[in-house]
Amino acid sequence: MSNGKKTAKKSTAQKTLEIFKKTKAFLEGHFLLSSGLHSSKYVQCAIVLQYPTFAAYLAKNLASKFNSKKIDVVVSPAIGGIVIGQEVGRAMGKRSIFAERQEGQLTLRRGFELKKGERVLVVEDVLTTGGSIKEMTKVINKTGAKIVGVGCMVNRMAKKPNFKVPFEYLMKLEIKTYGANECPMCKDGKIQLVKPGSKTKKK
Repeated sequence: MSNGKKTAKKSTAQKTLEIFKKTKAFLEGHFLLSSGLHSSKYVQCAIVLQYPTFAAYLAKNLASKFNSKKIDVVVSPAIGGIVIGQEVGRAMGKRSIFAERQEGQLTLRRGFELKKGERVLVVEDVLTTGGSIKEMTKVINKTGAKIVGVGCMVNRMAKKPNFKVPFEYLMKLEIKTYGANECPMCKDGKIQLVKPGSKTKKK
């Protein structure tokens, strides 16, 4: 029986956060981010994406945000974007490829190619500074393909990015980051600095 109260429908962001917490992908500690910044919190997307059901659900929701766009191919930067990029491609019924680093530079390898005029959706797992998207833009522009959208599961960017194409995400998290010289956890010295995915102590 109904108690007369309506249950508020959860937003995509709320559902996404619940999944991250349920899978223990929302971490707290002292982390060295790929950007070189430090943070007391970290979102480990790989933990969520190890579960195909959750990966498919999140990708379907992200893909739906680009329903109005004609997409030919999904492109992601390795390594973090590979799984979600593949799942978004599956949800859209499009091929999915990735760029990886060679001598420090992102490049298309393994026979992956983009044709001139192909419409590209760039997909990442989490964005903190947007640096990976800038690198991907250079890679894609060299091929003559056209970026028509950028998507990610988690938006951690402090400022609104200027990607010059539609930018969509599943949830936004405002997690403060610090430079190494101003990091309060480093000054306190009680919590070991860890690069996510590694237990190596950083001095």
